[in-house]
Amino acid sequence: MTVELLLSSQADDQLISAFFRQSQGQWRSERRYYTLPGGEVKEVNSLLTIRFLEQGDAELIELARLHGLADETAMTCGAAVSWESENSASGRVESKGSTLFGVIGSVLYRDRGFATSKPITAGFYFTNPDTLCLRTEYKGSVFEEELKLVGDKYRTRQTIISRAGEQLMIGQYLEKRLA
Repeated sequence: MTVELLLSSQADDQLISAFFRQSQGQWRSERRYYTLPGGEVKEVNSLLTIRFLEQGDAELIELARLHGLADETAMTCGAAVSWESENSASGRVESKGSTLFGVIGSVLYRDRGFATSKPITAGFYFTNPDTLCLRTEYKGSVFEEELKLVGDKYRTRQTIISRAGEQLMIGQYLEKRLA
């Protein structure tokens, strides 16, 4: 590994670790999904709980096993996220679940994807220390997401879902820290 790659990898590790640590806690997420091209709008409220995971955590070791990694302790850090979402208009529960994230270099390992229960990976980068960008591809779809920390009490997120070069959905979120 060249010195440049090593420094870049260490910078990624520090940025993602700090981002996950700052995201720890409970959040209320107000979400709006726009289906394209028609523009149908759906509003959802979610309660999120985010926990930071240290290198060697049992959940990260299990995630490494799911991905068939030879070194089960290679993930430098991660996050466990659980949620419960309800339709804003009807109050009906939309979804409930959890997912794990683990990091090696500039790759984010997940135990499941947006639209699959199978393990997936995403590439990530930072535009600045408070803005994490992800790109995930599987089953012919591309998921581009930007998460931005806004001070200590807010996060914004935007997700664009595309297939065959055509944008299908845009999700926009405002997340407020509860604890």
